Amino acid sequence: MSAGGSNKAIIAAFLANLGIAVGKFVGFLITGASSMLAESIHSLADTGNQALLLIGGRRSLRSADDEHQFGYGRERYFYAFVVALVLFTLGSVFAIYEGIHKLQHPEPVDHVETIGETEQPVAQPVSKEQTDAGKEVPTDGQPAAEVDWTTFLENAATAAVLPPRERPDNEELPSANQSLRTGLSLEDHLSEQLRMARVSEEEELVGMYIIRSLNSDAYLEEPLADVADECEVSLEVAERALKAVQRLDPWGCAARTLIERLLVQAEMLEVDDEVLVKILTEHLSDLEKKNWDKIAKKLKVDVEEVYEAVKDILKLDPRPARRFGSESAQYITPDVYIHKVGDKYFVTVNDDGMPKLRISRYYLETMKDKDNKAARDYVQDRLRSAKWLIDSIQQRQRTIIKVTESILKFQRDFFEKGSGSLKPLILRDVASDIGMHESTISRATANKYVNTPQGLFELKYFFNTGINREGGQDDIASESVKGFIKTLVSGENSKSPYSDQKIVELLKQKHGIEIARRTVAKYREQLNIMPSSQRKKTF
Repeated sequence: MSAGGSNKAIIAAFLANLGIAVGKFVGFLITGASSMLAESIHSLADTGNQALLLIGGRRSLRSADDEHQFGYGRERYFYAFVVALVLFTLGSVFAIYEGIHKLQHPEPVDHVETIGETEQPVAQPVSKEQTDAGKEVPTDGQPAAEVDWTTFLENAATAAVLPPRERPDNEELPSANQSLRTGLSLEDHLSEQLRMARVSEEEELVGMYIIRSLNSDAYLEEPLADVADECEVSLEVAERALKAVQRLDPWGCAARTLIERLLVQAEMLEVDDEVLVKILTEHLSDLEKKNWDKIAKKLKVDVEEVYEAVKDILKLDPRPARRFGSESAQYITPDVYIHKVGDKYFVTVNDDGMPKLRISRYYLETMKDKDNKAARDYVQDRLRSAKWLIDSIQQRQRTIIKVTESILKFQRDFFEKGSGSLKPLILRDVASDIGMHESTISRATANKYVNTPQGLFELKYFFNTGINREGGQDDIASESVKGFIKTLVSGENSKSPYSDQKIVELLKQKHGIEIARRTVAKYREQLNIMPSSQRKKTF
């Protein structure tokens, strides 16, 4: 750009900044806003900067003389430096001045806007002479107005509601990890409620102690007298605190017994039934066995009254704190995989958790140093240990593969058809098949898991004792029998569940399995299935 063109741009900027400065100053005179005054001074400083640049440009065009044989061209840079000093120095001085002025002479707030509320007059401060203890304070000669709390709460509820903001497509949201919150513990949940409850300071102190003393099932095992002694309060205060904690959500926490827990819940549900109370306190064993007629006879009431009381009891929760459980899920990583490709199965070892071991090149170079025998002997000893470790890991992997392949050969029908086709299998069978000792097979399968087309199983799952079947059929594994029992129970009529003897008859009829009633009872208990008397549902 030529010098003439550059000067024209500077002149244009000078005139523009001058006009802007005048406009901002007029705005300051109208509004009295200090921000407008600061902006006008800033624009005036820009105008001065353009003037300095014009002066610098004009002086730089002077011809060379004896003192400045290369001319005055560098004066442009000098005046540019002056411009920078003026721009920053003037602005800083004004900002500091305004800050000190506002601190020394603060201005009162004239008006406050609120969202969702109409303007209200600001109450004026009342002098000490205008007030007396226990008397209402008049404001502006008028009696103090009564607050309309209904309107206040409605306004407060709607005041913070703002229209949704349009979110641009390219806006980055926080990651999932940043958005996650840890679950609230039972202790925190109860403590938060107790702080807001209408209890005395002593009762709150004892209540906090009780909450921290609860066991995993939310029962209070410590005697209440010991709690009172520990908190240095009377037994009456401890009893009131205990009652307050028991009635926090979820109801029944800090109970000493199951009966006490259920009675607290019945009270909170406002169930006022004498029959219900007597059933819980005197006939809990009959309730568990569902002996309704026996309960009615002992209480001298109709069976229908017992039915109604039991319906209310079914609404109660013997484990109210279960949703606050702190136990986390345990994830299992399979040690070996069985894949099916077409009609063939393949066994692979999971190497993800295996260390990648190799010999350091430094040690290999040390072995070549013939002058240092001690170093060579030391390295050789370490290399033997390393090689033994690597060989042991590789041997472990080969053993697991061999054992899994042998299990696959014996239990082929299971992988094709499911648990109903599981065959009897013992360690000796696999040991003989792969030529290893039974103890080796036991160690290789201990706490090892395999991922199969039928699901994830422990390797020990495939070793089962055999149960005879009639008609010359092949023996069946005990795990398969358990599966049959589970299927039968899941499909039974809840009002007339199968007894253990009935399950024996059904197993023989449907699957040809000869099994004793006590064996069915044992398998049922292993499956966590209750007896028929407890599975029966009357309602």
